[in-house]
Amino acid sequence: MQFTTPKSSDSLLSEAERENLYLKLIVQINKDFNLANEGIDFPLSTSPQNIKVQLHEKIYRLIQFKFAAYLNLLYIIDVSEEQIKKLDGSDLVNLSEEVAFLILKREWQKVWFRNKL
Repeated sequence: MQFTTPKSSDSLLSEAERENLYLKLIVQINKDFNLANEGIDFPLSTSPQNIKVQLHEKIYRLIQFKFAAYLNLLYIIDVSEEQIKKLDGSDLVNLSEEVAFLILKREWQKVWFRNKL
């Protein structure tokens, strides 16, 4: 069993559903956001599309209005600083979408490894 890195949020969320780990992914996201004092509290019934959209909006607001909290969240979730530095920050909407994907990817890694190894 080998972990493969998804290429998009859609493929990641589809894979989580296929692996029957989607609910655990939601729980992990909620847990880490709460640890960072930025509660997002997705209900377990949240659709993959809504997760993607709401996560993007939350990251956008954090970057724009609460940058220190945004940095703390990245630290708590353990998103690679190297990957963050590679992103183009000239367009805040695109940046927040890319960061939301990096967050989803990291959370998916945690859930996948915990359940597969």
